[in-house]
Amino acid sequence: MTTLLISQANADAHLVPQGHAERPERIAAAEKALAQPRFGRLTREVAAQGDLSLAELVHAPSVMDTIRKVRPAEGIGQIDADTFVSDRSLEAAASALGGVLRGLEAVVLGEADNAFVLSRPPGHHAERGRSMGFCLVNTIAIAARQAQRLYGAERVAIVDFDVHHGNGTQDIFEDDRSIFYASSHQMPLYPGTGAPHETGVGNIVNAALAAGSGGDAMRQAYRDTILPALDNFAPDLILVSAGFDAERRDPLAQLQWVGSDFAWLTGKLMDIAAKRCSNRIVSMLEGGYDLGGLASGVSAHVGMLLTGEAGPHDDEEGQP
Repeated sequence: MTTLLISQANADAHLVPQGHAERPERIAAAEKALAQPRFGRLTREVAAQGDLSLAELVHAPSVMDTIRKVRPAEGIGQIDADTFVSDRSLEAAASALGGVLRGLEAVVLGEADNAFVLSRPPGHHAERGRSMGFCLVNTIAIAARQAQRLYGAERVAIVDFDVHHGNGTQDIFEDDRSIFYASSHQMPLYPGTGAPHETGVGNIVNAALAAGSGGDAMRQAYRDTILPALDNFAPDLILVSAGFDAERRDPLAQLQWVGSDFAWLTGKLMDIAAKRCSNRIVSMLEGGYDLGGLASGVSAHVGMLLTGEAGPHDDEEGQP
C-alpha cells in the first residue's frame, strides 16, 4: 500500500485557553509517534492552505460570519462554552481543509492508495448553521462535497469512530442519499445525538456503545451493523473521521479501546475499500485528548493503512 501522510505546519496557530483538551500538543504527540522507523515508508507532505469559501458547500453563510465576528485581533474569542477562535485560527482551519483536499486529490488520482491528515481543529461537530464542540468548520463534510463536485464521486461514505457522535456531519447530510454516514460512539455522552433510530433517509447508521465497553462491543457493532451497511452502500470513496478518544486513557470518555482495536477497525474499512472503491480511503484526525492514547491510536491506524497488518506493539502505551 502507498500511504500519504499530510501534516500541518501551523497547527499551533489555533489557540485555546490553558487547560483546554484540544491543544496543539496533540499534533506534536502524534507526529512523534509517526517518526518511528516503522513509518519510514510513508509518503509525506505538508498541507497547503485550503479555500475556506468552500465552507458554504455545507454550511450556512452565518457560520463563517460568526467566526469572523468573534475572532479577535489578538488573543482568544469564544463561540460557545467549548469552542474558541483566536486571531490565526482561520489559518489553521484553512490548512486542515487544504490537507484533506490534497489527500482526496492524491487518492482519487491514484498517487496513493490512502491518506491520513494530521491536523486541527477538528470538524465533525460543526453543523449546517453553527460551529460547536471544538469545531469551527466541518472539514470532512466539505471534502465529501468536493469529491462529488471535482471528481464525480456519486456515492461517498463517511465513517466516524470518534468517541463523540459527529452530530455536525449527520446534520449536514441526513437528507442526502448520495452520502452515507456511520458513527460508533459512546452514549450517553456529548453532544447527545446519535441514537440508533436516527437514520436520516436510510443513509445514517449509528452504533451506540456503553461506557466501560471495549473492543469486543465495538467489533460486534461493526460486524452486525456498520460494515454490512457500508458494504451495501457500495461507496466510490471512504472518508474517515478518525478520533482516538475511545482509547482507554482518554479523559473525556469511558470506552476501553486499545491500539489493536483501532488497527482491526481500520483493516475492516480497508477490506471494503478494496472491494468497492479501489482502496480509496482518506482519513483525518478528529478527537483524542490523552497524548499517549492519541499516539497509540494514530500509530495503530496509520500502521494498518500503510502495511495492511497490525503492528506488533499496537497495544503498548504511546508516548507523548
